[in-house]
Amino acid sequence: MATEIKVPALGESVTEATVAKWFKQVGDSVNADEPLVELETDKVTVEVPAPSAGTIQEITAEEGSDVEVGSILGLLGEGAGAAPAPKKEEPKKEEAPKAEEKPEPKAQPEPAKPAQPQESQAPAGQKANLDYPLAPAVRKLVDENNLDPAQIPASGKDGRLTKADVVNYMQGGAKPAAAPAAAAPASGMPSGPGREAGPNEEKVKMSRLRRRIAERLKEAQNTAAMLTTFNEVDMTNLMALRNQYKDKFEKKHGVKLGFMSFFAKACIQALQEIPAVNAEISGDSIIYKNHYDIGIAVGTPQGLVVPVVKDCDQMGFAGIEKTIGDFGKRARDGKLSMDEMSGGTFTISNGGVYGSLMSMPIINPPQSAILGMHKTQMRPMVMPDGSIEARPMMYLALSYDHRIIDGKEAVTFLVRVKECLEDPARLLFDV
Repeated sequence: MATEIKVPALGESVTEATVAKWFKQVGDSVNADEPLVELETDKVTVEVPAPSAGTIQEITAEEGSDVEVGSILGLLGEGAGAAPAPKKEEPKKEEAPKAEEKPEPKAQPEPAKPAQPQESQAPAGQKANLDYPLAPAVRKLVDENNLDPAQIPASGKDGRLTKADVVNYMQGGAKPAAAPAAAAPASGMPSGPGREAGPNEEKVKMSRLRRRIAERLKEAQNTAAMLTTFNEVDMTNLMALRNQYKDKFEKKHGVKLGFMSFFAKACIQALQEIPAVNAEISGDSIIYKNHYDIGIAVGTPQGLVVPVVKDCDQMGFAGIEKTIGDFGKRARDGKLSMDEMSGGTFTISNGGVYGSLMSMPIINPPQSAILGMHKTQMRPMVMPDGSIEARPMMYLALSYDHRIIDGKEAVTFLVRVKECLEDPARLLFDV
């Protein structure tokens, strides 16, 4: 009896994922808990393990398809290869060129598909087999563009309709060239095929993470009354303190002493004084939070992610630095858990590591504010006695939701952060 391979629970508020990569193919033997397929959500990538030992009998969700929590990804048969043996040979339709003796023009495209064995199981031009339910992503594309799935040539296994089939159909693969132009505007940018790439261009589908980043940033702009206030910090004393203790700190705690722990501590002290910056709007109410879970924005090859240092106010400098260092490494490897990406109350983003001198960060809903750090740069400053000195200066930017945070509160918050960083002793004595 076949065992269903299902999409597992993906975490808070995550109901859909994209099949990023299958590690196994039809006919492959697997062990229990061995990774079978990688799913990409709008926050992290998740590996789905084999529910039991057996053989991959069928793959129902192809790479690139969108799937919902609980939907079936494939079937796992019992035994070690007995059932799938014939299926493993089916993709070897290299012998199908014998069909070229029939209509040569139709057999011509077949050699271009050896890298997609599942799709090669349906003859080119075959109508969709509607005995199989449409995958969620296919159904969405068909419905949004008012298409008749029975009229779309299918290339999927057993005549199943794939998302690529629908996109090709809309782009003119099986209907007049003028039709896609009319269909594209109706579908909107996120779901429609968009314009075709030019001769010196490359068109690459956005990853789910990138699409979700775009949605959340636009959501923040459309929902919040966002405003940004700036200040600058003289980093002289903080840099001197770090240089004085960094070697001893690393020797004792096994982690480097960075600047982020100082900024996190300074922000917490300011959040405790200005609670609105640590709050969020819920309907017509304000939720004030008495816990300080600081999100630290981390750049990865896939896009920006924001792991959260939970109960940051309860941690020392070493604990914060270790946690941030661990997050950074695992974020780049795509190994962060859903829990580690959820529940932040305030975010810090350091564009300075990329050389940014000044920017206006966008808040991370439902949070109400975000602090942007920037590059430390030597600049001439007028000192209290009127002399001019070159000092290491950093611009700070606080973007905030003006619906909940007044201008006075935002400026006061930023000044408190500045004071703590310019005189780090304040962080030790909480003054």
